[in-house]
Amino acid sequence: MALRLGPRDPHCPDLGSRPRPFQNLLLLLWVLLACDLGATAQGPGQWTPWGSWSRCSSSCGPGVSVRSRRCVRLPGEEPCWGDSHEYRLCPLPDCPPGAVPFRDLQCALYNGHPVLGTQATYQWVPFHGAPNLCDLNCLAEGHAFYHSFGRVLDGTPCSPGAQGVCVAGRCLSAGCDGVLGSGAQEDHCGRCGGANDSCLFVQRVFRDAGAFAGYWNVTVIPAGARHIRVVQRSRNLLALLGGDGRYVLNGDAAASAPGTYEVAGTRLLYTREGQAETLRAVGPTTHDLLLQVLLREPNPGVHFEFWLPREHYGPFQAQAQALGWPLRQPQPREVEPRPAEPPAVQVAIPAQVPTLAPDHCPPCPDTRGRAHRLLHYCGSDFVFQARVLGRHRQAQDTRYEVLILLIYKNRSPLRTREYVWAQGHCPCPSLAPHREYLLAVRRLVSPDGTQDRLLLPSAGYARPWSPAEDSRARLAARRCPV
Repeated sequence: MALRLGPRDPHCPDLGSRPRPFQNLLLLLWVLLACDLGATAQGPGQWTPWGSWSRCSSSCGPGVSVRSRRCVRLPGEEPCWGDSHEYRLCPLPDCPPGAVPFRDLQCALYNGHPVLGTQATYQWVPFHGAPNLCDLNCLAEGHAFYHSFGRVLDGTPCSPGAQGVCVAGRCLSAGCDGVLGSGAQEDHCGRCGGANDSCLFVQRVFRDAGAFAGYWNVTVIPAGARHIRVVQRSRNLLALLGGDGRYVLNGDAAASAPGTYEVAGTRLLYTREGQAETLRAVGPTTHDLLLQVLLREPNPGVHFEFWLPREHYGPFQAQAQALGWPLRQPQPREVEPRPAEPPAVQVAIPAQVPTLAPDHCPPCPDTRGRAHRLLHYCGSDFVFQARVLGRHRQAQDTRYEVLILLIYKNRSPLRTREYVWAQGHCPCPSLAPHREYLLAVRRLVSPDGTQDRLLLPSAGYARPWSPAEDSRARLAARRCPV
């Protein structure tokens, strides 16, 4: 029995012209669907694996290597999404002192050669005032004009002292992954392209100081801390002790000069303007530092914050408790009213967690969609998977007690059990007890510091947790600015 496919499409393979003992079943199906039935293939093609990196464009200083891949697509498929070439900086040593810069060498190639349609020749040097930084713009020495000889070679610095280099006529800067134009940045944890999920944000205001003058311990800044910031506004002085017990800053009751200090493997910027005093360091620190305050007047508060690797958090918490203060302000846990004792004639019912009475609340508006998810994920302070343990009315708000199972994003430490607050007795979104959700919440601290709440905004993001929701959350994390 012969298989007739009708008029042959020039883009479809002629199976009859290449007899084989066993035809590929998938290819036959593709022929039937794409050619005989008149359908077209959907979606983009597929990239081949990346090739190996080429040799560097330079032997010293800035240099570029390239690798490429090829798009394989069937007839009717769209072109592949993405770039066919990828460039990265070469790990090369600096050029020796006195070496001729790369752009100067390229201009010098045209010395003594007529290039402007006449027999006149010139000596050429780089000209940096032209609009396109990646054109080979050269100035004729002794004359008031310059000429563009096309693009500079890949790997040429865009301008003297700049970080960017020219690739294919574009000025690109390398991301933290070394790939030019990738835009990859380190997160607060120091991970390239990370989502701040491998470290915790520590933040507090130290007010627990006595009335007498002298040095008071504020906090230990552990090894591995990043993005350290300390601020106080008074006549008092911040002081810092290194791992050897010696003062790095403002020791011996004397004020140190503002400036940059090398300490614990990082640079510390110390500023003092009037009564405003600030310490900043990028980190990471190589050993513990002890932050103190030298009291000259009552302490109005020392604000400090830093990011700490998760594995360092436990030891730091023990050190913090040894200093006599909790890491995070405790949230008030009100005593719930005990249920009335049942009459003797009734059967005793086991006590249960009190919940809201079943109110006739109107349905919540539909807030699904990728735009809504990105808005709340990127703008929230915390994103986590949690199981709702209980739900209670508190004044005019609703309070959920949750068990945190998985953290996607956090700007300060979280306990295993937390309270999440929502406005009103019929909040939207509404959470059902004993179910698991993916929540995006914000931290709300009252001006006087007496309330520290996790708030689920009205029309916020709360979705029943599922593997699909987990994938959506991780995708949203990669699209948020760091």
